[in-house]
Amino acid sequence: MRVAIFVVAYNAEAHIRETLRRIPADLVPHLAAIYVIDDKSVDRTTELADRLKAEVPNLEVFTTPFNQGYGGNQKLGFSYAIRKQYDIVVLLHGDGQYAPEVLPRILKPFSDPDTAAVFGSRMMIRGAARRGGMPLYKRVGNRILTKIENRLLNADLTEFHSGYRAYRVSALTEIPFQYNTNDFHFDTEIIIQLLAKEKKIVEVPIPTYYGDEICRVNGIAYAMNCISTVMRSRANSIYLVHHPKFDVFDDGGYVFKTAPATVHQHVLARHWESPTKVLELGAGHGRVAQFLHEQGADVVAVDLRKPDVDLPFPYLELDLDGNFADEAMEALNGKADTVVALDVIEHLHRPEQSLREIRRVMKSGGTLLASTANVAYVLVRIMLALGFFNYGKKGILDLTHTRLFTIRSFCRTLEGEGFEVLRVRGFGPPISDMVGTSAILRLLDSVASFLARVWPSLFGYQFLVEARRLDDVESILDSTVRAPVSVDLGEAAP
Repeated sequence: MRVAIFVVAYNAEAHIRETLRRIPADLVPHLAAIYVIDDKSVDRTTELADRLKAEVPNLEVFTTPFNQGYGGNQKLGFSYAIRKQYDIVVLLHGDGQYAPEVLPRILKPFSDPDTAAVFGSRMMIRGAARRGGMPLYKRVGNRILTKIENRLLNADLTEFHSGYRAYRVSALTEIPFQYNTNDFHFDTEIIIQLLAKEKKIVEVPIPTYYGDEICRVNGIAYAMNCISTVMRSRANSIYLVHHPKFDVFDDGGYVFKTAPATVHQHVLARHWESPTKVLELGAGHGRVAQFLHEQGADVVAVDLRKPDVDLPFPYLELDLDGNFADEAMEALNGKADTVVALDVIEHLHRPEQSLREIRRVMKSGGTLLASTANVAYVLVRIMLALGFFNYGKKGILDLTHTRLFTIRSFCRTLEGEGFEVLRVRGFGPPISDMVGTSAILRLLDSVASFLARVWPSLFGYQFLVEARRLDDVESILDSTVRAPVSVDLGEAAP
């Protein structure tokens, strides 16, 4: 493997030469490169490192045009490793805090092709950090912060805050580290990204050394930034907010919701008379249509792509932004009694035109069950008040949503296209299906569902509208002019 040592340095003139000289001599000939990136130091770091080129083979020294910060320097170094197509890149600090002598220990786990990253941990061996001179407040803070981060990220690392790391370069290409902070909690963000991609992280024990190097980390601010970024990543994973640096979580496709207080289960719990002709639009995985078919309904499903499974009912691949009514009626062998459109209308480019197609495919008096996200949901309102309004991979502000609705605007759109709104029901966020089913989360799910039913316009994460298809003016006129006129004159007036 082509292994490179990347040395981050800032005002490290007192340590940079010794750090480079401590790289094991028997390892140096096997390295593809050793490169120092001096982050625009105001001392002689670059000059002193450059003098060692004759002494250290494959040594390269670079200086940033302006100070990038600890995280910004790593972005440059990792991007350089990707550009040079190295296999492994080791992050080594130029101030000598992490022992270059243990580099073989750091590299050894990469013999397993599944290993994406190796972290040196000062906490793996009990008492090692204390014996190495780590101050008590740092040891306690490190352990507490690591425990919190493990809990929130469902991880099991002994230390989140070691700067002695090595990465498989192919793993770096799979995560958007370029979006990460330029500050010191860059290290936490890259852990989050690796965990989200389910990459294997191996820890190895390293010695702790605290000498005369200058610590540039504000401990309180650093801890707050770490917790904040973990919380933002969790919010990103359940689609409450979105940031490109956390756009690494598997979206899992369109989720069929199994919790009782969800739109899917509410629709399926309705009394479905047999025979009933049902057209499901935006059918996705086909689970809803499958259930209705098993209840005896004559079902036709429609979506852009048919799922790769055998289904016992017609599944049409049609664009709902186009003219789909004729093909749907042909498959139904008539008009539909009920049209089910769950979480689909907000994805359409021209919802009003599509609603006209829906009316065409429905019998007079037929039922439309349509659900959509509520852009006036309380958390969206709060985020908007705080200046946040960003789209994500799922949720209310899904990137694929082309139209956003409140309950009032959605009902007004339906009424404008010839439907009478009969009922509106609000639903809370799908906590049980998307987050978890612990006792606390189940309680939170119940409270959110109750509030959504009581005050759907504010607490409804999404809502379901039941509407009836009304006759249009033309059909009423046709009935009017075709109806025979019967006049009872009675007794003629004297």
